[in-house]
Amino acid sequence: MKREIIATDRAPAAVGPYSQAVRVGDFIFTAGQIGVDPATGKLRSSVEDQTRQILANLQAVLTAAGSGLDQIIKTTIFLVDIADFASVNAVYGEVFPNTPPARSTVQVAALPLGALVEIEAIALTRDQAR
Repeated sequence: MKREIIATDRAPAAVGPYSQAVRVGDFIFTAGQIGVDPATGKLRSSVEDQTRQILANLQAVLTAAGSGLDQIIKTTIFLVDIADFASVNAVYGEVFPNTPPARSTVQVAALPLGALVEIEAIALTRDQAR
């Protein structure tokens, strides 16, 4: 199966030896996204604003890969403080109100750049989604 690296300037560039996403067959695996605005390079301040920016970043990466948020089948959310779960969940629910993907949420000790939340996703390509 062919492995295709996905990159877009509409999401923050990778800051290390990783890709924004990798497409393999019908699946797209994204790197974890934090709430950095790609236009300014700055991290959003609140956990809600970071979550909104993360979802916008994921949308940009998935669009570049021929997919979208509506094709996500699994996400993993990393929180520095599990007390932020309700705030992140509220924003997440705005994007996935009816048929949300499977999801795991875990608390971690720290995230890059002092981020409060990070989200990674697995999605189907649009041409293979059913």
